[in-house]
Amino acid sequence: MTVTLRRRAFEILEVGRPNDPASRVADIALISLISLNILAVILESLPSMADDWKPFFGPFETFSVIVFTVEYLLRFWSTVEERQKEFRHPIKGRIRFMLTPMAIIDLMAILPFYLVFFVDFDLRFLRVLRLLRVFKLTRYSSSMTMLLQVLKEEARSIGAAFFVLMLLVVMSASLLYLAEQEAQPEAFGSIPAAMWWAIITMTTVGYGDVTPITGMGKTLGAVISIISVGMVALPAGLLASGFTEAIRRRRDEYEKLVDRALEDGMLETHEIEHLETSRESLGLSQEDAVNIMGKGMGKSRDKRMAAVKARGAGACPHCGKPLK
Repeated sequence: MTVTLRRRAFEILEVGRPNDPASRVADIALISLISLNILAVILESLPSMADDWKPFFGPFETFSVIVFTVEYLLRFWSTVEERQKEFRHPIKGRIRFMLTPMAIIDLMAILPFYLVFFVDFDLRFLRVLRLLRVFKLTRYSSSMTMLLQVLKEEARSIGAAFFVLMLLVVMSASLLYLAEQEAQPEAFGSIPAAMWWAIITMTTVGYGDVTPITGMGKTLGAVISIISVGMVALPAGLLASGFTEAIRRRRDEYEKLVDRALEDGMLETHEIEHLETSRESLGLSQEDAVNIMGKGMGKSRDKRMAAVKARGAGACPHCGKPLK
């Protein structure tokens, strides 16, 4: 009975189960509660709202923490039902679950509420920490899941690009420090102070609060601005190519599922439901799914026609066996 309840809890809390009404209701309820919490934190920062709605904010915060705590404990309890082997061990699996990014986010969303009973915190600091609950929404967003996946896959390339970028910031700040320190000691009196100008200039923000005034400083600023245009765009290009590759892989994976479902030349009800579930979990749009389905049906039809031609006109168009 315990295993059945644990498995059912895991299925309800698992994201992306459109054919399970309870799971769908749980997803919508948690998304709504997280959104209302974010809205409450924002409105509570207004002095007038904080005074007028104070009797509401307190009980709502308590209710939200109770719900998020129950959710965390249920996920911790039912994680051994995960398909991946590393989570199936009753002790090691749960420890691994606690160290996953989403579990850490879930814990950080409720931890400030309980810390105030043991440690003297600034309440304003706790209000800011409550905004961490916005990251709980990433569990329900396929786009955010894809972004985290791309960041993980391209971590070394992006890290190398940022390393080169930081070297360029240090070099630019050092050169402007040498060129402008005597003319503007308040703005370029040290290399760390000059880094503000270097970062703002290289990111093409250009506040204009600090600018070089010497001839050498202006020349260096022009050269640095031109060089930095390509360097700053490099991480964005890596992310864009990573996104493109991730989308292509997801479409290829869905195409393989469609081809497997159309092996017998027809789609059954459970196959259609499985494809719809896979489409949502992969984050593909209905238009993409329809296009892939059309291509799959075309390939399936061509295979059947080839089978008919190979075995003669008296063959079944689906399996190619002779007709009686």
